[in-house]
Amino acid sequence: MSSESHAGPRKRPPPLHHTPRPAGRPAVSGQTHANPVIPGPYEPVEDGLARFNHAPEAAAEAVLLACCASRRWALRVAAHRPYPDLDALLAAADEAGYDLTHDDVTEALAGERSPGLDPTAPSAAHTALRAAHAAYESRFGHAFVICLEGRRPTEHLNEMLGGIRVRMTNERDEERAIAAEELRRLARARLTHLLTNHPEPDTAGAPR
Repeated sequence: MSSESHAGPRKRPPPLHHTPRPAGRPAVSGQTHANPVIPGPYEPVEDGLARFNHAPEAAAEAVLLACCASRRWALRVAAHRPYPDLDALLAAADEAGYDLTHDDVTEALAGERSPGLDPTAPSAAHTALRAAHAAYESRFGHAFVICLEGRRPTEHLNEMLGGIRVRMTNERDEERAIAAEELRRLARARLTHLLTNHPEPDTAGAPR
C-alpha cells in the first residue's frame, strides 16, 4: 500500500514446498494493495491446498497472516483445516472476514501498506498517488486498502485515485466498514494467489 503505512511491509510466511512452474506458463497477477505480486512457480490448486491443510499450525497461521494481519481471523481459518477444496477455504475466510471486530480491523489495517504502482509508471503518476495516499492516511489514520483483482494494471491509477477521492468524503465509521470489506476481498484474492501460483503472497499487499 507507494506511500507506506507506519506498520511497514508485510512479512512473508514460511515457504510451503512447491513444484517448478512449466516453462512458458505465466504467473497469475496479484491483488492490489501495493506493489505488483512477485511471480512464482505454478502449481495445481490441489497441491497448494494439500500443503496448506497439512502444514504445521504455526506455518499455516503465518501464511494466513500474510493474507490478513488479524490474528483472530488467521487462527479461526487455520482451526477448520483440512478444507476439501479451495471454495470451502475461501468460504471460511469470508465468514471469518465478515466477523472481524473493531480491534481485528485495526490490527489488520496496521499490517497493510497503501498500494503503489509499477515502477515503470510515469513519475507524475507516482507523485499524484503518493499525495493522495498521504491525504487519506492523514484523515483516517491508516493505509488506503483496495482490492484491484480483475483490473488491468493500466486501470490501477484511476481506480486508486478515484477510490480515494470518493472515500475521503466518508465519515470515519463508514470508511472503516468499507476498509473492512476491502480487507476481506484482499484476503480472499491473496489466498487464491497463494494456493494456485506461489508459496508466498506479495509482500506489499498487491498492486496487493
